[in-house]
Amino acid sequence: MPKIKSFAPSWLNEPSPAHKLFEQPIDDGRGSAGPPYGTRKPKPGPRRTIARRGTEVFVAVGKQIRWGDLAYLKESWETKPGHSNLVTRIKREGSDGSFEAEDGSGIDGSLLGRGLTTWDIQIIKTPVADDIRQLVISPNQDLLAVLTSHTIHICLLPDSSHLYARDATPFKPKFWTLGPTTHVTSRPAVVSALWHPLGVNGTALVTVTEDAVVRIWELSTADRWTFDSATLAIDLKRLADGTSLDQDFGVSVSATNKGFSPDAFDMEVAAACFPARASGGWSPMTLWVAMAGGDVYSLCPLLPQRWAPPPTLIPSLSVSIVAGVAATEDDPEASADTRLLAQQQLDWMSDLDNQEPKILEGGLGEPPVEVYTRPTRPGIVPRLQGPFEFDLNPEDEQDDEVELKDIYVIGEKARLNDLMMGEEEELEVDEEEGSGLSLTVVCLLSTSGQVKICLDVNGVEAQWLPPKQKNRSRAFTAPPNTPSLLTFQTFDTLKPVEVLPDSWPMFSEDTASRYSFYVTHPAGITSVSLAPWVFRLESELQGDGEAGADFRLDLLVRGQGSERERIYTQPRGQNSLAAATVIQDPDLGHFVLSATHQDPVVLFFETPIREVAPRESPEAVFERVELPQLDLGWEPRPLFHASEALDQKSMMPTWIDHLKTGRRRPLFHQEVRLSMATLEVFTEGHKVLASEVDNINSAVAQLFRRCQTLQEELRQQIEKANEGKKQVDVITGEDSGDESPVSQDNITRNRLRQARERQEELASRMEKLKRQLGRATSRELSEKEKAWADEVRALGSSILGPEAGQTSSPASLSPSKAQQPWKRFEEIKALRDALTAQAEQLQRARDGPTDDASPSPVPGLRIPTEVRRQKMAQVIGLLDRETALVDAVKARIERLSIG
Repeated sequence: MPKIKSFAPSWLNEPSPAHKLFEQPIDDGRGSAGPPYGTRKPKPGPRRTIARRGTEVFVAVGKQIRWGDLAYLKESWETKPGHSNLVTRIKREGSDGSFEAEDGSGIDGSLLGRGLTTWDIQIIKTPVADDIRQLVISPNQDLLAVLTSHTIHICLLPDSSHLYARDATPFKPKFWTLGPTTHVTSRPAVVSALWHPLGVNGTALVTVTEDAVVRIWELSTADRWTFDSATLAIDLKRLADGTSLDQDFGVSVSATNKGFSPDAFDMEVAAACFPARASGGWSPMTLWVAMAGGDVYSLCPLLPQRWAPPPTLIPSLSVSIVAGVAATEDDPEASADTRLLAQQQLDWMSDLDNQEPKILEGGLGEPPVEVYTRPTRPGIVPRLQGPFEFDLNPEDEQDDEVELKDIYVIGEKARLNDLMMGEEEELEVDEEEGSGLSLTVVCLLSTSGQVKICLDVNGVEAQWLPPKQKNRSRAFTAPPNTPSLLTFQTFDTLKPVEVLPDSWPMFSEDTASRYSFYVTHPAGITSVSLAPWVFRLESELQGDGEAGADFRLDLLVRGQGSERERIYTQPRGQNSLAAATVIQDPDLGHFVLSATHQDPVVLFFETPIREVAPRESPEAVFERVELPQLDLGWEPRPLFHASEALDQKSMMPTWIDHLKTGRRRPLFHQEVRLSMATLEVFTEGHKVLASEVDNINSAVAQLFRRCQTLQEELRQQIEKANEGKKQVDVITGEDSGDESPVSQDNITRNRLRQARERQEELASRMEKLKRQLGRATSRELSEKEKAWADEVRALGSSILGPEAGQTSSPASLSPSKAQQPWKRFEEIKALRDALTAQAEQLQRARDGPTDDASPSPVPGLRIPTEVRRQKMAQVIGLLDRETALVDAVKARIERLSIG
């Protein structure tokens, strides 16, 4: 069940602009202390005065429609500094996406006086003559059906850009009156207006009146004549007594007899409903009708003249019809009615298969739509199936005590497995369409708040009346089998003291799941979820158990039933609630929106964070583990609204003005005397004043009790805060009373110091272990390591001499190879000395004798200068090369020794 996070936020409460969506106009009759004398009490009926288009809401207030964008209202209120100056500035969106503010001096003073600016909300002026009862938006969200008790008007919804227009006058969109001679005050009241799930672009409207007349209107904004007459009208009272297809089941315009009749009493319609478009089988074209007396009927197939089915509807129906015909032909015991029904369904499908559908372009990002024409064979008017019998109905429930008010039908799931059997490509559909129960669930709601959950075990299929017999031999035929519904569960949503005779409870669908809904009644709002048993029942129906279906279904019925919870309770004495509207948007959140005649009722839910597991993962089938939530020590409470009696105007000034202009006006100009006229004036004044004083006393008493409750709640909050503080003190160690208190800073410093000391101790232990491990792992060298060491020693001996390599083994080295580098170095040095001496001699011989002691040059020996220079250059190059070689070898030996 959804967990309530909070109630009406600040951006929906007074004095925010969003609160103006739900306030009554100043000139509304409800602003007075009571209705004028002689006013007729309005007829009870459903109150669905809130419709939504994305984040935009349309709220019916009296004869007006308020239009506003909740996301924009929330953003503008939260970003407005101070939240106080509501009417002096106007916020607009520029062409570049920026927002600019302008002074509101040019706006109508009456509008600014009520806080309604052009960027807040827009008032849609309607041509209705009575209070609006219902707002029903079309599937494509471009048309809005506006219903009063007897009339219907169709509004062409404007674009969202008109919501931020500069004009402050009421907006006047295009309106059409639906059935100007059909739905009027002199005719029966309109009970339900439903947009057909299979209508082309959502333009087929089905209206059901109180006298059990069903009409289909196929609307076109380009042709106003489509709003004047219905394309199909069926009188269910005539259809219930029909015997053949050739009869006329239309509405008799000339019938003026309004006397009592059993049919008029038993077939007084309370509500009607279509299952969702994505339902399987015949569900999308089945109209379910609930009568006020407790009977339930169905009409299948009910189609407009042009209809657009989903891609899987016609193939699935074709498979089921062909299978049914084959089973009937193979069954020799099949009755004549069964064979006739199979043949009629086959004729209907054959007529459909012979058509060439018209392709219409879908909306932005939507696939094209195939449009078919309603089959004319075997007929366009189906048989009325019902009244349904209720199997396993509670014994303590009497049929004459049940008064139904609403019906909600959840269609069976689409059986895609049978459709795609043998196909190579798998059809991609929404997960919500392929999951659920393979049975239709019918929910009924009575005046006492009792919800009855029924299952259509046999399944409603298309049926027609038999054709007219040419011979009269079969004048009396066997009556058809009475359909039945299995009563799965019955529970109450109202206490006995909360039941009112004029109340009208209503169903509201939930956006989170098709198997959950809300029940709105004058006492509050109740959330109901069928998920605990729906999926278990489907697994039992699909499985094969040895114990039998009866035994397993009995265990299922005795197990856990539907979950229900009262999420909002209306204070006693307040006016009725509008049907709950569920909104789930990333900017706004997940919440339920309702309203009284003065204030909104909003309940925000916590959005669960679900971890998506892969399909192949076994964790996907386990139950979700809920993490423990922190106890914040407070619970959300509904917003308290003072009684309307404190804001209503007194009737005394009106009564006094009426008295001054009436026949008792001479009494105002003379002294008070004891007379019958004076007594009559004082009696009337006492009646007017007593009613007002009584209402004010009740409102003040309620306010006083609320103040006392607020004190008690504040006391509880303080106690919970103290308990939380004690728990924190226990965790932080501040709860010790014997020792001196220690500051939080010292406690933190001590913990850091202990952690640092512990880290240093662990580091020292690690170093000690590393040293012990190094000493313990003394293993012998491998053969390659030994050979590499000998090579290093030999190279060192050959380069550095015998002193550096004296530790090496002489046997392991070759004497010739070990001494070869050193000998070469010695030879080079000797050659260098010899060449140097020769060069000096040659130089002296060239220069001549310098003294007597110098040797005489060799006679006849003369070396050219170029040869001498070349030789010297070669000698110097060789010396440099050998020197570089020796230095490189020494550096390598030093690196090896260091390594």
